[in-house]
Amino acid sequence: MTMTIQELAHACGATIEGKNTAQEITSANDIVSAKNGQVTQLTQARYRVHLQTSQASACFIANDFDVENVPDSLVLLRCADPEMAFVKAVSLLHPDANYSAEISPQAVISEKAVIAKNCHVGAFAILNDGVKIDENSEILAGVYLGKNVKVGKNCRIYPYAVIYDGCEIGDNVIIHSGAIIGADGFGYKFRNGQHVKVPQVGNVVIGDNVEIGANTCVDRGALGSTEIGNGSKIDNLVQVGHNNKIGQHVIVCGQTGISGSCTIENYAILAGSAGIADHVKIGQGAVVMARAGVAGDVAAKTQVFGSPAKEKRIAYREQVVISQLPDLLKTIKQLEARVAELEKA
Repeated sequence: MTMTIQELAHACGATIEGKNTAQEITSANDIVSAKNGQVTQLTQARYRVHLQTSQASACFIANDFDVENVPDSLVLLRCADPEMAFVKAVSLLHPDANYSAEISPQAVISEKAVIAKNCHVGAFAILNDGVKIDENSEILAGVYLGKNVKVGKNCRIYPYAVIYDGCEIGDNVIIHSGAIIGADGFGYKFRNGQHVKVPQVGNVVIGDNVEIGANTCVDRGALGSTEIGNGSKIDNLVQVGHNNKIGQHVIVCGQTGISGSCTIENYAILAGSAGIADHVKIGQGAVVMARAGVAGDVAAKTQVFGSPAKEKRIAYREQVVISQLPDLLKTIKQLEARVAELEKA
């Protein structure tokens, strides 16, 4: 989509500072790479130097952000929150692909499935008995929906995602390609020299405004539900075990693994490659830092690091001490040698 700078500023609630407001903007880019006809943003002082040489036509910037030597060709778009204004600009200039409200003749749809108006069902999608899809949702090519799956309004399920029987998806949910929702939880009992499978008869319940990344797996509950609360965002390649209760507006970054029966409270953040043992509680607003291994509960609003995970400041001090061990070992050897000389004397 193409907009003039003036149109873009109006749409994003920004005040114009500069000339040539009729310049057309065709796309968005970062401040280093942006070219003529593109809009960018400046939100951090360390990137201030790039503004002087930027070839962008417009730049979102905070009302109180001081800059000098701005190129004459660059229009500043002043606003209270330049990051969110830029996000809106990106969405306007790069709109999502539109899928027509139609059902492909190549889709396989049970007579007992119910599809509301204005939905899209792509080629080779499979909808089993009891599936219910609410208004304006998009089920793209090759998606598999098991028996009695419910999908809310305005959802988009990307190609080849799989949603097992009985799972429930809220409104405005995005599920990316390759995601598996509702596979059996990893539950076994060891008896008579073998692992006996525990039946997994629960489901997965996903709230509103949730996004689940590509190739992420969310296992069904053994008896009840694995739950993901409203507004939570789960990255690619994440494993969510059975019976987990993930709260609202939780962030789970890529390659994180959450064992079974954990509670992740509202606004918690699990950074990349974090590992969470079973039956652990992560408190509200807590941050589990990258590659941390969590074996016990984490208190609300704390940050933990390392494996086993500890409060961040303690873990950092331990890392400093560990880095000093080679020098300490060398000193000890020198002292041992000196002691031996003294004893010999």
